[in-house]
Amino acid sequence: MPAAAKPFIFVCGADDFLVNRLGKTRYDELTADVTDEFAREIISGFANNVGEVESAVNRFRESVQTVSMFGGKRVVWFKDVNFLADSVTGRAESTLKLVEDLQELLASVDPEQVAVVVTAAPIDRRRAFPKWCEKTADFSLVGGGDGEGAAEALAGVILSEARELGVTFGEGAAQLLLAKVGANTRLLIEETRKLATFAPANVIEEAHVAELTANTAEGDFFEAAEAFFSGDLKWTLAALHHHFFTGGDARPIISAMQNRNRILIQVRALADAGEVRVGNRGLDGLPKATATYGHHFIGVTEKSAYNLFSQNAWYVGKLAGSAKLPSLRRLIDNQQEFIRAFEEIVQRPNEQEEVLREMSVRCLSA
Repeated sequence: MPAAAKPFIFVCGADDFLVNRLGKTRYDELTADVTDEFAREIISGFANNVGEVESAVNRFRESVQTVSMFGGKRVVWFKDVNFLADSVTGRAESTLKLVEDLQELLASVDPEQVAVVVTAAPIDRRRAFPKWCEKTADFSLVGGGDGEGAAEALAGVILSEARELGVTFGEGAAQLLLAKVGANTRLLIEETRKLATFAPANVIEEAHVAELTANTAEGDFFEAAEAFFSGDLKWTLAALHHHFFTGGDARPIISAMQNRNRILIQVRALADAGEVRVGNRGLDGLPKATATYGHHFIGVTEKSAYNLFSQNAWYVGKLAGSAKLPSLRRLIDNQQEFIRAFEEIVQRPNEQEEVLREMSVRCLSA
């Protein structure tokens, strides 16, 4: 005998964009054959306080218990539920009682009369209600997690999007896209779509990502910074001219250079100690070095140029391997030059391009 139909669909996760995307897909599937527009309803579950949680649950109850005017099946989507998170509102006693009421309501749903989709993000899976949903509902957990798990989930998103668009990522292209965009799912998908329309032979290459995708995650992909750390003085001066010709300011360039230089100082120190090696696939030995030295950065959880061990090994290897890794002495001198340039900009605010040109000549002609 076929398994009994689940009473409702429950989609949850840490990323509201991914959760709602899958929720919409499930809702669209259920409403494909529903011609009565009054038999389809979307209820917002977004709540800023306990009072709004109560209003949302009451609206949902009313919708689920409404009988279809023409006797057909109703489809209700309880969308953007955010009171299941570990938040002030989510932890409130009144909210927890309302969640119990919601569970009773969902348990009483007759899937033959009304199809229900619930999408919730973020969600505290330690609570009893999500555990009950996992056992009772047609349950989907989208993405989620931190660290390596989150990175794998994001990679899965862009690879899946590429497959739907009929394209593939060439070697290093997907990693570079993740490094440049960061954990912004919506932007990752939009960038994948943009790159897919450009990609010749239906392959998104690393060069396409480097050229067409702006860096929104780290700020390290300014052309001037790329040119500077390649050691190419002519390219650096041309990039600076282009930056200032279009009305740019010196401070973001100095910031980008300082951030990359800080990372390279740490890489150089570890490389000289034999702890890591710059390889074709990233920075070899970084996990082992993290286990040895990571405790010095205890309490630091955000990705930062001050902490090499918060960086992606492939990304760091890309930075360090783009040209011959400078000596530690040269990198320290660079950092001093960046400070000097910043001080000169304060004194010569109308000569910012000239200040950075002089700095570049001193650093790259040495």
